[in-house]
Amino acid sequence: MWQAIYDEVKDDGLEIIAVAFDTGGKDAVASRIRCEDLAERPEALGRLMGWNEDLWGRQSPPQYPCLIDESHRVAELFGMTNVPQSVWIDEEGRIVRPAESAGTIDVLKDLNRETLEIPDESAERGAQARLDYINALKDWVAKGADSAYALPPAEVKRRMRGTSDAEVKAANHARLGQHLYSLGALESAKQHFAEASRLHPESWNYRRQSMMLDPECIGEINGGPDFWEAVDASEGDYYPAADLTPVN
Repeated sequence: MWQAIYDEVKDDGLEIIAVAFDTGGKDAVASRIRCEDLAERPEALGRLMGWNEDLWGRQSPPQYPCLIDESHRVAELFGMTNVPQSVWIDEEGRIVRPAESAGTIDVLKDLNRETLEIPDESAERGAQARLDYINALKDWVAKGADSAYALPPAEVKRRMRGTSDAEVKAANHARLGQHLYSLGALESAKQHFAEASRLHPESWNYRRQSMMLDPECIGEINGGPDFWEAVDASEGDYYPAADLTPVN
């Protein structure tokens, strides 16, 4: 779906770099990045993620760079706590919008977990949020610093809160987990990712990783009992909506 948007505005200067956060590496994400048969992608997933029928119908394999960050380093540096999140960076290398949901909103609580269906009203609400985000992105591509969605440095700084001591410790546990996984120490790796999640509960990247390192889970979508238990116990939204309030 992002390829369809990229095709529309790439000649105006937009570049997209996608990064998957998964210690399982290529085996965990390759089929999600470049699915051999696009028809196999469940339409229910598109509705859940806010893709309307038009964009879902124009999906194609991405032609922009798609990287795999096994150590979660990009997420750590930019303060990303879930996927999909995005960061806007201008031609001068300045962050224009810090990490936020890339148009996805929290409709998980409306999901029928048996059928993976969501009510039409929820799907329409999600599709509108995604469209609002895409339109904001296109506005920035067209107008640059004059876009109402390009945040001034002071607002960028305000939204990029500092890193707590607990989050630093969590990142270290995640690194240890990744290293131990690379050595084949699966159970120890899972323990360190679980501790990273405990220290930084807002990071669903850590939470998912602690649940998805077993061989039978590699490449699967995280949707087991442990995941839903964590969703239900969470005090905040799984996908907080991006704040697209115009700033000028």
